Amino acid sequence: MGWRFAPAAPICTQMHAPASTSSAFRLGMRELVVMLALTQALQALAIDAMLPALGQISADLHLTDPNQRQLIVGLFLVGAGVGSLLPGALADRYGRRPVLLGCLASYVVFGLACAIVSDFRALLAMRMLQALGSGGLAVLPVAIIRDKFEGDRMARLQSLMSMIFMVVPMLAPTLGQAVLVFAGWRWIFGLMAVLALMLTTWIALRLPETLHPEFRQAVRVTVIADNLLTTLRTRASIGYVFGAALVQGTLFGYVQCSEQLIAEHFGAGTRFPLVFGGMALCMATANFTNSRIVERFGARRVGHTATLAYIVVGALQVGLAHLPHQTLWEFVPVMTANMCLIGFIGANFSSIALQPFARIAGSASSVQAFIRVVLASLLGALIGQAYDNSARPLAFALLLAGIGSLALVLYSERGTLFRRLHYPARVPA
Repeated sequence: MGWRFAPAAPICTQMHAPASTSSAFRLGMRELVVMLALTQALQALAIDAMLPALGQISADLHLTDPNQRQLIVGLFLVGAGVGSLLPGALADRYGRRPVLLGCLASYVVFGLACAIVSDFRALLAMRMLQALGSGGLAVLPVAIIRDKFEGDRMARLQSLMSMIFMVVPMLAPTLGQAVLVFAGWRWIFGLMAVLALMLTTWIALRLPETLHPEFRQAVRVTVIADNLLTTLRTRASIGYVFGAALVQGTLFGYVQCSEQLIAEHFGAGTRFPLVFGGMALCMATANFTNSRIVERFGARRVGHTATLAYIVVGALQVGLAHLPHQTLWEFVPVMTANMCLIGFIGANFSSIALQPFARIAGSASSVQAFIRVVLASLLGALIGQAYDNSARPLAFALLLAGIGSLALVLYSERGTLFRRLHYPARVPA
Protein backbone atom coordinates (compact mmCIF):
# COMPACT_ATOMS: atom_id res chain seq x y z
CA MET A 1 0.00 0.00 0.00
CA GLY A 2 3.01 2.29 -0.13
CA TRP A 3 3.59 2.69 3.59
CA ARG A 4 6.84 4.57 4.24
CA PHE A 5 7.41 4.33 7.94
CA ALA A 6 10.37 2.79 9.65
CA PRO A 7 9.00 -0.49 11.01
CA ALA A 8 12.08 -1.22 13.07
CA ALA A 9 11.47 1.68 15.45
CA PRO A 10 8.82 0.92 18.07
CA ILE A 11 6.30 3.66 18.55
CA CYS A 12 7.08 3.98 22.24
CA THR A 13 10.55 5.34 21.32
CA GLN A 14 9.11 7.92 18.93
CA MET A 15 6.40 9.50 21.07
CA HIS A 16 6.99 12.51 23.27
CA ALA A 17 5.82 10.82 26.43
CA PRO A 18 7.70 7.88 27.85
CA ALA A 19 5.62 4.80 27.23
CA SER A 20 5.80 1.56 29.07
CA THR A 21 8.95 -0.39 28.38
CA SER A 22 6.96 -3.61 28.30
CA SER A 23 7.14 -5.46 25.00
CA ALA A 24 3.35 -5.39 24.98
CA PHE A 25 3.61 -1.70 24.03
CA ARG A 26 6.11 -2.06 21.17
CA LEU A 27 3.58 -0.79 18.67
CA GLY A 28 4.56 -0.17 15.04
CA MET A 29 3.35 2.87 13.13
CA ARG A 30 1.23 0.83 10.73
CA GLU A 31 -0.56 -0.85 13.59
CA LEU A 32 -1.09 2.50 15.32
CA VAL A 33 -2.70 4.09 12.25
CA VAL A 34 -5.00 1.11 11.71
CA MET A 35 -5.94 1.02 15.40
CA LEU A 36 -6.81 4.71 15.55
CA ALA A 37 -8.68 4.60 12.26
CA LEU A 38 -10.86 1.74 13.47
CA THR A 39 -11.47 3.61 16.72
CA GLN A 40 -12.82 6.59 14.81
CA ALA A 41 -14.76 4.25 12.54
CA LEU A 42 -16.86 2.91 15.42
CA GLN A 43 -18.97 6.07 15.22
CA ALA A 44 -19.45 5.55 11.49
CA LEU A 45 -20.41 1.94 12.17
CA ALA A 46 -23.05 3.08 14.67
CA ILE A 47 -24.59 5.23 11.94
CA ASP A 48 -24.18 3.38 8.65
CA ALA A 49 -24.90 -0.16 9.82
CA MET A 50 -28.36 1.05 10.88
CA LEU A 51 -29.34 2.58 7.53
CA PRO A 52 -30.83 -0.59 5.96
CA ALA A 53 -32.76 -1.23 9.20
CA LEU A 54 -34.45 2.17 9.51
CA GLY A 55 -37.57 1.02 7.68
CA GLN A 56 -37.85 -2.10 9.84
CA ILE A 57 -37.31 -0.11 13.05
CA SER A 58 -39.97 2.36 11.91
CA ALA A 59 -42.46 -0.47 11.38
CA ASP A 60 -41.60 -2.41 14.56
CA LEU A 61 -41.81 0.68 16.79
CA HIS A 62 -44.92 2.02 15.02
CA LEU A 63 -43.65 5.37 13.77
CA THR A 64 -46.14 7.50 11.85
CA ASP A 65 -43.87 10.14 10.27
CA PRO A 66 -41.47 8.61 7.68
CA ASN A 67 -38.84 11.29 8.39
CA GLN A 68 -38.92 10.45 12.12
CA ARG A 69 -36.68 7.44 11.53
CA GLN A 70 -33.85 9.85 10.66
CA LEU A 71 -33.61 10.77 14.36
CA ILE A 72 -31.90 7.44 15.02
CA VAL A 73 -28.99 8.81 13.00
CA GLY A 74 -29.40 12.54 13.62
CA LEU A 75 -29.49 12.42 17.42
CA PHE A 76 -26.47 10.14 17.49
CA LEU A 77 -24.52 12.70 15.46
CA VAL A 78 -25.55 15.55 17.77
CA GLY A 79 -24.70 13.50 20.86
CA ALA A 80 -21.29 12.58 19.44
CA GLY A 81 -20.57 16.26 18.88
CA VAL A 82 -21.63 17.33 22.37
CA GLY A 83 -19.79 14.37 23.89
CA SER A 84 -16.54 15.35 22.20
CA LEU A 85 -16.16 18.54 24.28
CA LEU A 86 -14.90 17.01 27.54
CA PRO A 87 -12.69 13.97 26.65
CA GLY A 88 -9.89 16.13 25.25
CA ALA A 89 -9.55 18.12 28.48
CA LEU A 90 -9.56 14.89 30.51
CA ALA A 91 -6.99 13.36 28.17
CA ASP A 92 -4.74 16.43 28.58
CA ARG A 93 -4.74 15.73 32.32
CA TYR A 94 -4.94 11.97 32.75
CA GLY A 95 -3.53 10.75 29.45
CA ARG A 96 -4.96 9.44 26.21
CA ARG A 97 -5.21 5.73 27.09
CA PRO A 98 -7.54 5.75 30.14
CA VAL A 99 -9.96 8.26 28.63
CA LEU A 100 -10.10 6.39 25.32
CA LEU A 101 -10.79 3.09 27.08
CA GLY A 102 -13.59 4.72 29.07
CA CYS A 103 -15.22 6.01 25.89
CA LEU A 104 -15.04 2.56 24.34
CA ALA A 105 -16.65 0.99 27.41
CA SER A 106 -19.53 3.46 27.15
CA TYR A 107 -19.99 2.58 23.49
CA VAL A 108 -20.30 -1.10 24.34
CA VAL A 109 -22.68 -0.72 27.31
CA PHE A 110 -25.16 1.63 25.67
CA GLY A 111 -24.96 -0.27 22.39
CA LEU A 112 -26.21 -3.34 24.21
CA ALA A 113 -28.91 -1.20 25.84
CA CYS A 114 -30.11 -0.14 22.38
CA ALA A 115 -30.56 -3.79 21.50
CA ILE A 116 -33.07 -4.51 24.26
CA VAL A 117 -35.33 -1.44 24.36
CA SER A 118 -38.93 -1.74 23.15
CA ASP A 119 -39.91 1.92 22.80
CA PHE A 120 -38.76 4.44 20.18
CA ARG A 121 -38.12 7.18 22.74
CA ALA A 122 -36.08 4.79 24.85
CA LEU A 123 -34.10 3.82 21.76
CA LEU A 124 -33.35 7.48 21.05
CA ALA A 125 -32.31 8.01 24.68
CA MET A 126 -29.89 5.06 24.60
CA ARG A 127 -28.51 6.23 21.25
CA MET A 128 -27.92 9.68 22.70
CA LEU A 129 -26.13 8.24 25.75
CA GLN A 130 -24.04 5.99 23.53
CA ALA A 131 -23.09 8.99 21.41
CA LEU A 132 -22.28 11.20 24.40
CA GLY A 133 -20.07 8.55 25.96
CA SER A 134 -18.28 7.78 22.72
CA GLY A 135 -17.46 11.39 21.83
CA GLY A 136 -13.78 10.80 22.52
CA LEU A 137 -13.53 8.17 19.78
CA ALA A 138 -13.24 10.95 17.19
CA VAL A 139 -11.19 13.35 19.33
CA LEU A 140 -8.48 11.25 20.94
CA PRO A 141 -7.01 9.55 17.84
CA VAL A 142 -6.39 13.02 16.37
CA ALA A 143 -4.73 14.16 19.62
CA ILE A 144 -2.53 11.06 19.64
CA ILE A 145 -1.36 11.77 16.09
CA ARG A 146 -0.77 15.44 17.03
CA ASP A 147 1.39 14.29 19.95
CA LYS A 148 3.78 12.89 17.37
CA PHE A 149 3.62 14.81 14.11
CA GLU A 150 3.58 18.31 12.61
CA GLY A 151 2.07 19.96 9.53
CA ASP A 152 1.84 18.11 6.23
CA ARG A 153 3.13 14.84 7.73
CA MET A 154 0.26 14.95 10.19
CA ALA A 155 -2.15 15.61 7.31
CA ARG A 156 -0.75 12.57 5.51
CA LEU A 157 -1.29 10.31 8.50
CA GLN A 158 -4.80 11.63 8.98
CA SER A 159 -5.52 10.87 5.33
CA LEU A 160 -4.30 7.31 5.82
CA MET A 161 -6.50 7.03 8.89
CA SER A 162 -9.43 8.42 6.93
CA MET A 163 -8.81 5.93 4.13
CA ILE A 164 -9.02 3.00 6.55
CA PHE A 165 -11.90 4.69 8.36
CA MET A 166 -13.87 4.83 5.09
CA VAL A 167 -13.80 1.05 4.79
CA VAL A 168 -16.48 1.00 7.49
CA PRO A 169 -19.08 3.13 5.60
CA MET A 170 -18.38 0.91 2.59
CA LEU A 171 -19.11 -2.29 4.46
CA ALA A 172 -21.47 -1.20 7.24
CA PRO A 173 -24.73 -1.00 5.23
CA THR A 174 -24.00 -4.39 3.68
CA LEU A 175 -23.21 -5.76 7.14
CA GLY A 176 -26.49 -4.37 8.47
CA GLN A 177 -28.37 -5.80 5.48
CA ALA A 178 -26.76 -9.22 6.05
CA VAL A 179 -27.79 -9.21 9.71
CA LEU A 180 -31.38 -8.42 8.70
CA VAL A 181 -31.43 -11.46 6.43
CA PHE A 182 -30.81 -13.78 9.38
CA ALA A 183 -32.06 -11.80 12.38
CA GLY A 184 -33.81 -8.61 13.46
CA TRP A 185 -32.43 -5.09 13.71
CA ARG A 186 -31.59 -5.54 17.41
CA TRP A 187 -28.78 -7.89 16.48
CA ILE A 188 -27.07 -5.07 14.58
CA PHE A 189 -26.57 -3.26 17.89
CA GLY A 190 -25.31 -6.48 19.48
CA LEU A 191 -22.79 -7.02 16.70
CA MET A 192 -21.53 -3.42 17.04
CA ALA A 193 -20.99 -3.96 20.76
CA VAL A 194 -19.00 -7.15 20.14
CA LEU A 195 -16.77 -5.47 17.54
CA ALA A 196 -16.17 -2.53 19.89
CA LEU A 197 -15.24 -4.91 22.71
CA MET A 198 -12.67 -6.60 20.48
CA LEU A 199 -11.13 -3.22 19.62
CA THR A 200 -11.12 -2.25 23.30
CA THR A 201 -9.11 -5.36 24.13
CA TRP A 202 -6.61 -4.60 21.36
CA ILE A 203 -6.10 -1.02 22.58
CA ALA A 204 -5.80 -2.07 26.21
CA LEU A 205 -3.05 -4.52 25.32
CA ARG A 206 -1.13 -2.54 22.71
CA LEU A 207 -1.57 1.24 22.83
CA PRO A 208 1.11 3.24 24.71
CA GLU A 209 0.53 6.57 26.40
CA THR A 210 1.55 9.45 24.10
CA LEU A 211 0.96 12.54 26.25
CA HIS A 212 4.19 14.26 27.31
CA PRO A 213 4.25 14.70 31.11
CA GLU A 214 5.17 18.39 30.74
CA PHE A 215 2.02 19.00 28.66
CA ARG A 216 -0.42 17.76 31.30
CA GLN A 217 -3.15 20.30 32.04
CA ALA A 218 -5.09 20.75 35.28
CA VAL A 219 -8.76 19.82 35.09
CA ARG A 220 -10.20 23.10 36.32
CA VAL A 221 -13.02 25.15 34.90
CA THR A 222 -10.69 28.12 34.42
CA VAL A 223 -8.12 26.03 32.54
CA ILE A 224 -10.77 24.41 30.34
CA ALA A 225 -12.36 27.80 29.65
CA ASP A 226 -8.98 29.33 28.83
CA ASN A 227 -8.16 26.50 26.42
CA LEU A 228 -11.60 26.89 24.85
CA LEU A 229 -11.15 30.62 24.36
CA THR A 230 -7.63 30.13 23.01
CA THR A 231 -8.95 27.68 20.44
CA LEU A 232 -11.81 29.97 19.42
CA ARG A 233 -9.62 33.08 19.21
CA THR A 234 -6.94 31.56 17.00
CA ARG A 235 -7.78 33.06 13.61
CA ALA A 236 -5.45 30.78 11.65
CA SER A 237 -7.45 27.79 12.91
CA ILE A 238 -11.08 28.69 13.50
CA GLY A 239 -12.06 29.35 9.88
CA TYR A 240 -10.96 25.84 8.99
CA VAL A 241 -13.00 24.38 11.85
CA PHE A 242 -16.23 26.06 10.74
CA GLY A 243 -15.45 25.49 7.07
CA ALA A 244 -15.00 21.77 7.66
CA ALA A 245 -18.25 21.73 9.65
CA LEU A 246 -20.21 23.11 6.71
CA VAL A 247 -19.03 20.51 4.20
CA GLN A 248 -19.29 17.72 6.79
CA GLY A 249 -22.86 18.83 7.45
CA THR A 250 -23.79 18.17 3.84
CA LEU A 251 -22.31 14.68 4.15
CA PHE A 252 -24.35 14.07 7.32
CA GLY A 253 -27.45 15.37 5.55
CA TYR A 254 -26.87 12.98 2.68
CA VAL A 255 -26.36 10.04 5.06
CA GLN A 256 -29.59 10.79 6.93
CA CYS A 257 -31.77 10.91 3.82
CA SER A 258 -29.75 8.46 1.70
CA GLU A 259 -32.01 5.47 2.33
CA GLN A 260 -35.09 7.47 1.31
CA LEU A 261 -33.37 9.22 -1.58
CA ILE A 262 -31.48 6.33 -3.16
CA ALA A 263 -33.48 3.25 -2.16
CA GLU A 264 -36.95 4.77 -2.47
CA HIS A 265 -36.92 7.91 -4.67
CA PHE A 266 -34.35 6.69 -7.19
CA GLY A 267 -35.59 3.09 -6.89
CA ALA A 268 -32.33 1.34 -5.95
CA GLY A 269 -34.17 -0.88 -3.45
CA THR A 270 -31.98 -3.69 -2.15
CA ARG A 271 -29.09 -2.35 -4.21
CA PHE A 272 -28.84 0.59 -1.80
CA PRO A 273 -25.98 -0.89 0.31
CA LEU A 274 -23.96 -1.54 -2.85
CA VAL A 275 -24.50 1.98 -4.18
CA PHE A 276 -23.75 3.54 -0.79
CA GLY A 277 -20.66 1.37 -0.30
CA GLY A 278 -19.37 2.12 -3.80
CA MET A 279 -19.58 5.85 -3.15
CA ALA A 280 -17.75 5.39 0.16
CA LEU A 281 -15.06 3.40 -1.67
CA CYS A 282 -14.45 6.36 -3.95
CA MET A 283 -14.20 8.63 -0.89
CA ALA A 284 -11.64 6.25 0.64
CA THR A 285 -9.67 6.40 -2.61
CA ALA A 286 -9.66 10.19 -2.36
CA ASN A 287 -8.22 9.98 1.15
CA PHE A 288 -5.51 7.62 -0.05
CA THR A 289 -4.69 9.96 -2.93
CA ASN A 290 -4.48 12.84 -0.48
CA SER A 291 -2.04 10.89 1.68
CA ARG A 292 0.21 10.46 -1.36
CA ILE A 293 0.24 14.08 -2.51
CA VAL A 294 -0.19 16.22 0.60
CA GLU A 295 3.46 16.22 1.67
CA ARG A 296 4.47 17.20 -1.85
CA PHE A 297 1.98 20.01 -2.43
CA GLY A 298 0.99 20.98 1.12
CA ALA A 299 -2.26 20.69 3.06
CA ARG A 300 -3.32 24.24 2.21
CA ARG A 301 -2.85 23.95 -1.53
CA VAL A 302 -4.68 20.63 -1.72
CA GLY A 303 -7.46 21.71 0.66
CA HIS A 304 -8.05 25.04 -1.07
CA THR A 305 -8.16 23.45 -4.52
CA ALA A 306 -10.65 20.85 -3.28
CA THR A 307 -12.89 23.59 -1.83
CA LEU A 308 -13.05 25.46 -5.14
CA ALA A 309 -13.81 22.21 -6.98
CA TYR A 310 -16.49 21.40 -4.38
CA ILE A 311 -18.31 24.64 -5.25
CA VAL A 312 -18.23 23.83 -8.98
CA VAL A 313 -19.54 20.29 -8.42
CA GLY A 314 -22.22 21.65 -6.06
CA ALA A 315 -23.43 24.01 -8.77
CA LEU A 316 -23.61 21.06 -11.18
CA GLN A 317 -25.63 19.12 -8.60
CA VAL A 318 -28.14 21.98 -8.38
CA GLY A 319 -28.57 21.96 -12.15
CA LEU A 320 -29.10 18.20 -12.31
CA ALA A 321 -31.55 18.25 -9.40
CA HIS A 322 -33.83 20.55 -11.41
CA LEU A 323 -34.07 18.19 -14.37
CA PRO A 324 -37.67 16.98 -14.92
CA HIS A 325 -36.78 13.34 -14.22
CA GLN A 326 -33.38 13.04 -12.59
CA THR A 327 -32.17 9.44 -12.53
CA LEU A 328 -30.06 7.50 -10.06
CA TRP A 329 -27.09 7.49 -12.42
CA GLU A 330 -27.29 11.24 -12.92
CA PHE A 331 -27.21 11.76 -9.17
CA VAL A 332 -24.67 9.17 -8.00
CA PRO A 333 -21.54 10.18 -10.00
CA VAL A 334 -21.87 13.85 -9.05
CA MET A 335 -22.61 13.10 -5.39
CA THR A 336 -19.62 10.75 -5.41
CA ALA A 337 -17.46 13.61 -6.67
CA ASN A 338 -18.72 15.77 -3.78
CA MET A 339 -17.86 13.02 -1.32
CA CYS A 340 -14.37 12.59 -2.78
CA LEU A 341 -13.73 16.31 -2.42
CA ILE A 342 -14.91 16.14 1.19
CA GLY A 343 -12.22 13.48 1.64
CA PHE A 344 -9.57 15.98 0.49
CA ILE A 345 -11.07 18.83 2.52
CA GLY A 346 -11.63 16.98 5.81
CA ALA A 347 -8.15 15.62 6.56
CA ASN A 348 -6.34 18.75 5.41
CA PHE A 349 -8.62 21.22 7.19
CA SER A 350 -8.41 19.17 10.41
CA SER A 351 -4.62 19.09 10.28
CA ILE A 352 -4.31 22.82 9.56
CA ALA A 353 -6.80 23.67 12.32
CA LEU A 354 -4.93 21.68 14.99
CA GLN A 355 -1.44 22.77 13.98
CA PRO A 356 -1.17 25.78 16.37
CA PHE A 357 -1.95 23.70 19.46
CA ALA A 358 0.89 21.44 20.59
CA ARG A 359 0.58 21.89 24.35
CA ILE A 360 -3.23 21.62 24.46
CA ALA A 361 -3.78 19.23 21.56
CA GLY A 362 -6.41 17.21 23.45
CA SER A 363 -8.46 20.22 24.52
CA ALA A 364 -8.14 21.90 21.13
CA SER A 365 -9.14 18.70 19.36
CA SER A 366 -12.18 18.40 21.65
CA VAL A 367 -13.29 21.98 21.06
CA GLN A 368 -12.80 21.70 17.34
CA ALA A 369 -14.61 18.36 17.17
CA PHE A 370 -17.43 19.79 19.29
CA ILE A 371 -17.91 22.74 16.94
CA ARG A 372 -17.47 20.69 13.81
CA VAL A 373 -19.69 17.74 14.69
CA VAL A 374 -22.47 19.65 16.47
CA LEU A 375 -22.75 22.22 13.70
CA ALA A 376 -22.50 19.53 11.03
CA SER A 377 -25.10 17.39 12.83
CA LEU A 378 -27.57 20.24 13.11
CA LEU A 379 -27.02 21.18 9.48
CA GLY A 380 -27.34 17.53 8.48
CA ALA A 381 -30.60 17.22 10.42
CA LEU A 382 -32.00 20.29 8.66
CA ILE A 383 -31.03 18.86 5.28
CA GLY A 384 -32.51 15.49 6.15
CA GLN A 385 -35.78 16.95 7.44
CA ALA A 386 -36.01 19.15 4.32
CA TYR A 387 -36.11 16.03 2.14
CA ASP A 388 -39.04 16.41 -0.28
CA ASN A 389 -38.76 13.30 -2.45
CA SER A 390 -36.09 14.94 -4.60
CA ALA A 391 -32.38 15.76 -4.47
CA ARG A 392 -32.97 19.54 -4.58
CA PRO A 393 -32.59 20.35 -0.85
CA LEU A 394 -29.32 18.41 -0.69
CA ALA A 395 -28.03 20.01 -3.90
CA PHE A 396 -28.61 23.57 -2.65
CA ALA A 397 -26.95 22.66 0.66
CA LEU A 398 -23.85 21.36 -1.15
CA LEU A 399 -23.43 24.58 -3.10
CA LEU A 400 -24.05 26.95 -0.18
CA ALA A 401 -21.74 24.95 2.12
CA GLY A 402 -18.93 25.17 -0.41
CA ILE A 403 -19.29 28.93 -0.76
CA GLY A 404 -19.46 29.39 3.02
CA SER A 405 -16.42 27.18 3.56
CA LEU A 406 -14.38 29.20 1.06
CA ALA A 407 -15.31 32.45 2.81
CA LEU A 408 -14.23 31.02 6.17
CA VAL A 409 -10.91 29.80 4.79
CA LEU A 410 -10.26 33.25 3.33
CA TYR A 411 -10.87 34.68 6.81
CA SER A 412 -8.30 32.36 8.41
CA GLU A 413 -5.80 32.94 5.60
CA ARG A 414 -6.33 36.73 5.59
CA GLY A 415 -7.47 36.64 1.98
CA THR A 416 -4.58 34.60 0.52
CA LEU A 417 -5.06 31.05 -0.77
CA PHE A 418 -2.56 28.35 -1.73
CA ARG A 419 0.22 29.34 0.69
CA ARG A 420 2.69 26.63 1.66
CA LEU A 421 3.97 26.74 5.23
CA HIS A 422 7.00 24.73 6.28
CA TYR A 423 7.28 23.11 9.69
CA PRO A 424 10.41 22.00 11.54
CA ALA A 425 10.96 18.27 11.77
CA ARG A 426 9.69 16.75 15.02
CA VAL A 427 12.61 15.46 17.05
CA PRO A 428 11.86 12.19 18.84
CA ALA A 429 11.99 12.31 22.62
